[in-house]
Amino acid sequence: MPLRPLEIKKYSILPGFGLTMGFTLMYMGFLVVLPLSTVFIQTAGIDWTQFWNIVAAPRLVASYKLSFGAAFIAALINTIFGLLVAWVLVRYSFPGKRVIDGLIDLPFALPTAVAGITLTTLYAPHGWLGKYFTFLALKAAFTPLGVVIALTFIGLPFVVRMVQPVLETLDQEREEAAASLGADRLQTFTKVIFPELLPALLAGFALAFARALGEYGSVVFISGNMPMRTEITPLLIMTKLEQFDYAGANAIASVMLIVSFMLLLLVNILQWWSINRHTDH
Repeated sequence: MPLRPLEIKKYSILPGFGLTMGFTLMYMGFLVVLPLSTVFIQTAGIDWTQFWNIVAAPRLVASYKLSFGAAFIAALINTIFGLLVAWVLVRYSFPGKRVIDGLIDLPFALPTAVAGITLTTLYAPHGWLGKYFTFLALKAAFTPLGVVIALTFIGLPFVVRMVQPVLETLDQEREEAAASLGADRLQTFTKVIFPELLPALLAGFALAFARALGEYGSVVFISGNMPMRTEITPLLIMTKLEQFDYAGANAIASVMLIVSFMLLLLVNILQWWSINRHTDH
């Protein structure tokens, strides 16, 4: 009787791949792609001239400059100081370390309206911190500086939580090897540590920037909402909605979506480039 060849069953490396992939596609379709696509569908109901008159209005252009400029500055500040905070939490032991580590996530849990009221109270001309700004002939609340402060407050955890795990898993033997070869601390950081942290820093910057760009609750109080000066673009979208101008609101939202996507795509390309460049070396 001839021997039958053994039947070898092929198993997926990841059990349940079909189910999880289906859920992923459903999530992306119904909760991400579909809601965002309605913005462009609603915008298609107006002609190009109307669209341009809405999105290129001087008041709107001023809000673009403030929203994107303040979000970029806040994300840049958070990238620098988020690295410092993560470094302290990972590399040093001190009393109250766990408390500080927990407070980093406070902006995630705190309602944005509460954050806005609190920051406005602190940085008002007669507030606890605002009086010192007044002494220095500066004004924080109801100025673009106040917007940057609010966006910095809500964006710091993104950078810290992206960099912290990388620092925890960083092989310190490489630092010791660099020191044994004569590298000082600055050279060790720039040549050994920073290349490892750069992808995480870029990702943290992108997350902080995206979060700041769409922030509304914590900014609307401290900004003062003065036309052409301290109005952010999300506020103008809300104004259009309150006026039942849904086409105008969707037109502004579509501009924000396109520009945000392009900027985040650029950051992701830079992150991919830094990872591949480090891998090649």
